Amino acid sequence: MISGFLTALGLVFVIEGLLYALAPSRLRAMMQMMQQLSDEQLRMGGLAAMAAGVAIVWLVRAVLS
Repeated sequence: MISGFLTALGLVFVIEGLLYALAPSRLRAMMQMMQQLSDEQLRMGGLAAMAAGVAIVWLVRAVLS
């Protein structure tokens, strides 16, 4: 269980690092656009991302297990 969590955390760092390494100017522009969004819009985006993540994990575990 803990090894799966640590693996997932490591993959998050890999993906974040790729964004900074491959497209730093695009990431900076995206951060500026995010500052213009309301708290509610950011909250809804975060909830949608979490729901998508849960769905992906659930589907992968259901299909590959």
